[in-house]
Amino acid sequence: MIKGNSIQLSAHFTYKKMFRFVLAPICTMLFTSIYGIVDGFFVSNYVGNTAFASLNLVMPYIMMIASVGFMFGSGGNALVSLHLGLGEKKKANEYFSLIVYTLIGIGVVLAAVSFFLASSISRLLGASEAMLPYGVLYLRINMIGIVFYMLQNLFQNFLITAEKPRTGFAITLIAGCTNMLLDWILVGICGLGIAGAAWATVTSQIVCGIVPFTYFLVSKSSILKLTGTRFEARVIAKTCGNGVSEFLSNVSASIVGFLYNLQLLHYVGENGVSAYGV
Repeated sequence: MIKGNSIQLSAHFTYKKMFRFVLAPICTMLFTSIYGIVDGFFVSNYVGNTAFASLNLVMPYIMMIASVGFMFGSGGNALVSLHLGLGEKKKANEYFSLIVYTLIGIGVVLAAVSFFLASSISRLLGASEAMLPYGVLYLRINMIGIVFYMLQNLFQNFLITAEKPRTGFAITLIAGCTNMLLDWILVGICGLGIAGAAWATVTSQIVCGIVPFTYFLVSKSSILKLTGTRFEARVIAKTCGNGVSEFLSNVSASIVGFLYNLQLLHYVGENGVSAYGV
């Protein structure tokens, strides 16, 4: 049965109900893709070609880090859903909490390492001396919000399991509008350049990470809740095993981006990276 924002996964699904069920997640993916373009639009138009090329140079690395969230989200969702289906709600919530807390810990470590090694990472990705300051600045600011970005990727899966896909779309919509508005204000009006674009992105990621985290923490009606838990390595191993295909598909796309950028820098220079970014 589907009422308002509630979708009962135990109900019988007709084609009409299935379409209504998948509509919100599809819109979420589409809108995420659209507002992801906004940083590049404002940077290219208000800062210049070098900054735009730098943004596109480090973006595959940022997406690679964020892919850990996809892995924990898809892999953990399968495990938690299994125990919900078996009627083991307490265990499902404990596993859900363990997955969330573990991802936060991993995210903090990856963010810290990437922040301090931003210069070396940018050089490894092929940044020229002109591109290096922009790439380092954009990468470091994004690492401040990368944990929230990882949580965003994770919670989009679990909001569906919690029968709240429309809530997930609403959060993405609000965060996307926040990103676009702040890009216009910080880059277009205030002239903060690539730093403004990065802070606009981080702010939207914080919204997408904090809001569902708070919902799962305080909601009394949610199927899934953040509770106390204990570390179980086998649960994390199963989560990673279940979600490794999602992780590898995203990482492979980032690697292709690395290789394209390196070849374009070698043969064409910054203009080639900018064209590929477009």
